[in-house]
Amino acid sequence: MARNESVARMVMLLCFGTAILSLAVHWQIKATQGRLEQATSSVLRQNSTRTYSKGSSTVGLGETALGASVPSSRLKPAAVKPDPKLETVSKYVASATDAPKKMRLVTPGQRQNQEAEDQLKLSTGMASDQTQVVVVLSDRRVYVYRHNEVIASYPIAVGKKGWETPTGTFEVMHMQHHPIWRHPITGKVFEAGTDSPLGDRWVGFWSDGRNEIGFHGTPDIDLIGAAVSHGCLRMRNADVRSLYDQVSLGTPVLVRD
Repeated sequence: MARNESVARMVMLLCFGTAILSLAVHWQIKATQGRLEQATSSVLRQNSTRTYSKGSSTVGLGETALGASVPSSRLKPAAVKPDPKLETVSKYVASATDAPKKMRLVTPGQRQNQEAEDQLKLSTGMASDQTQVVVVLSDRRVYVYRHNEVIASYPIAVGKKGWETPTGTFEVMHMQHHPIWRHPITGKVFEAGTDSPLGDRWVGFWSDGRNEIGFHGTPDIDLIGAAVSHGCLRMRNADVRSLYDQVSLGTPVLVRD
């Protein structure tokens, strides 16, 4: 009888000890998660603050610029050659900002200048002297608007399958001369220079707090017009230099299919 009571007490003590251990482990896990969430929140706040500048900064992965600076002088924009596709771009500006369905838009082959200007003002809600960048991924081109007129158009390479360029309404948030690139998969860092994958300029318009996507130059001009990037919009170095001079921090960027 005494032996049975001893065994029962041992079992009871074992169960009690197991319960205490389980509670201790649970409290430790919750405390660790809280510290990690606090640290992550702090890092994201720091990153979101430092990407909105033209000065020196270090940002993370994607096809992004790392720690370059912007000189005081800028190049003059290159002359723009007439492009037959420029007549049709107004429709992309309107649809990218959810224009009313009953609004008439300029269709291919038509020139209704005054009506197109009125539609553009209604669809964007911007002052007529504000610069706006419109990217049409299916055209593989970027269009620069000013005074409701297209002042420049450049060919681009876009994101490949699995790394598609994000669509939507954004704004220029980060500009740099001679950017440095960190490969998003291998982590290898490519210094600025003639053969840099980011070329001469960086104009970033999207970020998740760690990665950035934007316009940049490339030494591989034969790939312009293809879907080959990690989400960024590649341009010829001469073109991205011109684009850099035509925009500023806060310039609206519309990206659509």
